[in-house]
Amino acid sequence: MKRSHLLLLLLFVVSLSISAVAQSSPAIKRTTFKNDRFPFGVGGTLKVVGAPQGSIRIEGWANREIEISAEIEVNAATETEIGLLSKVTGFLLDESLGTTRIISVGTHDKKYLKNVDKKFPKNLLTAATRIDYVIKVPRYTDLRIDGGSGDLNISGVEGTMTINYLETNADIALVGGGINATFGSGSVNISIPTHSWRGRYADVQMAKGTLNLTLPAGLNAEFDATILRTGSIENGFTGFTPRVRKAEFTERSIVAKSGTGVIPLKFTVGDGMLTIHESGRPG
Repeated sequence: MKRSHLLLLLLFVVSLSISAVAQSSPAIKRTTFKNDRFPFGVGGTLKVVGAPQGSIRIEGWANREIEISAEIEVNAATETEIGLLSKVTGFLLDESLGTTRIISVGTHDKKYLKNVDKKFPKNLLTAATRIDYVIKVPRYTDLRIDGGSGDLNISGVEGTMTINYLETNADIALVGGGINATFGSGSVNISIPTHSWRGRYADVQMAKGTLNLTLPAGLNAEFDATILRTGSIENGFTGFTPRVRKAEFTERSIVAKSGTGVIPLKFTVGDGMLTIHESGRPG
């Protein structure tokens, strides 16, 4: 082999090695924390617009105020890029009489980005970021939640809930009020702790995944469960009786009554499993 050809070959191998090292080098990650706390009256409405990636945990407490703890993570190749991402990633508050909005902002919000940095580098628009929230609210608070991909936990809140989530593993303990929720995919656990639940309604839809329900013995409800396309219902609740005389429960549909049949409960899964457990019973 000629010397010039050998030199070219060596240069080619070296360049490949450098490229491989550069591609395998881990991105720099920075995690920051942002907190806020302010008065909030009982019976108000909290609206949360989550980040495309990130979790939301909401807990009811006795204080008449909201406390927000946000963990903000950004990833990039250099410290300079990390600094640029950190400046535009976080949340804003929009407060009005009786309603507060927590709005996640970042590279996903083009309008916001244009207002804060018109020269923001285009190569950072797809950089990995996430915001994880822990939010404490007065027990009697209405919730409006929009989320992307991430865990969702709600406990100790007695109010009406409207939830839209693209992809999640969720745990929701219903205390009272009502819930209207739509989930794209994932696994969702919903529990009603006692038969004296002070709820008014529940309507939960899931496009694809697993929906697990835990119901208390003695619950007074009109209950509807449906699988729209593929999948099945596993019913472990002993208190159901057919709402339509002689109608049978199937793996795709349950139209039932429990107790006096006061509260309408409706659960729909497009493709997946819907399991119903009775609290206090094994399985």
